[in-house]
Amino acid sequence: MLNSTLTPIIIAASGFVVTFLVVWCGLQLYQRYAAKRLMVDKIASGITPDYLFVGGNSCAGDKKQTGRNFLNFLSRLGMRFADEKTPKYSVLRNEFLRAGIRNPLAVPAFWGVKLVLMAVLPLCFFMGKIALFGLLDQLLNLGTCCGLALAGLYAPDVWLRMRISSRKSRISRGLPDAMDMMVVCVEAGLGLDAALSKVADEICMTCKDLSDELRLYNLEMRAGNSRHDALKNLIKRTELEEIQNLVNLLIQTDRFGTSLAQGLRIYSESFRTKRFMRAEETAATLPTKLMLPVLLFIFPSLFVVIALPAAIRIYHAFVAPAVLK
Repeated sequence: MLNSTLTPIIIAASGFVVTFLVVWCGLQLYQRYAAKRLMVDKIASGITPDYLFVGGNSCAGDKKQTGRNFLNFLSRLGMRFADEKTPKYSVLRNEFLRAGIRNPLAVPAFWGVKLVLMAVLPLCFFMGKIALFGLLDQLLNLGTCCGLALAGLYAPDVWLRMRISSRKSRISRGLPDAMDMMVVCVEAGLGLDAALSKVADEICMTCKDLSDELRLYNLEMRAGNSRHDALKNLIKRTELEEIQNLVNLLIQTDRFGTSLAQGLRIYSESFRTKRFMRAEETAATLPTKLMLPVLLFIFPSLFVVIALPAAIRIYHAFVAPAVLK
């Protein structure tokens, strides 16, 4: 009776899992094919991305009108909390620049998202609780609503920090290739600005975040800023130790008149050595990190596989006869 009751549920669950896996694999394959197709079309059409969009990455297209209307709504909603004269606005603006978001409406829209989440999350919980269970415990409902309001307030901050960290890691991974390309360009006779412009054009497909930062540096130079100020702004936008060391090297070579190509080659070699040592350090910490998953998941499975047959035989040999007697 129990097996006949569970059979339709097991069949339905298995069908759902199989369908979900098939659809997910199909979407992953389609996304990879679309990305490859887009790259091939850009290379075939000979597009040279010499521009930067104000509100995002250089390789992205224009936003839809509905997205713009929603962004304007959020920015108007959070405009009261995002005054440009307050010091928090400048700090938050710098964080958005480190995250690769250059839209001037990003800060007020950020506060608008916070306000919307603070109101929507407790409201959804309250309405769902009333519809499903009714008003059981008012104190518990009040505490849950306050917790959801705090979660809605701080969830955008967590998302912004995660985006900044992810962008920093992408720039750090793409920097060695950019350094090698810069050394080749400088040794071929190009100046520093021309070499950075060439590197920005070449690495757009592999590391568009670093490509955008180098393009912004070139735009600042064309706008009339000094090289020192443009390089300092590059440090502020990335906040990476590798970029700071590179900028210090470029400033020193420009100030003292030393060989730029030789300095870049030495720094590139030292940077690759440091990267290799960091990889060795990460590999050395893997056994310690794997200890907890092994103890929680692998050892119990091995124990069940090895000890369970012996336990069954001991049960049938000693316990079962005694019960029968």
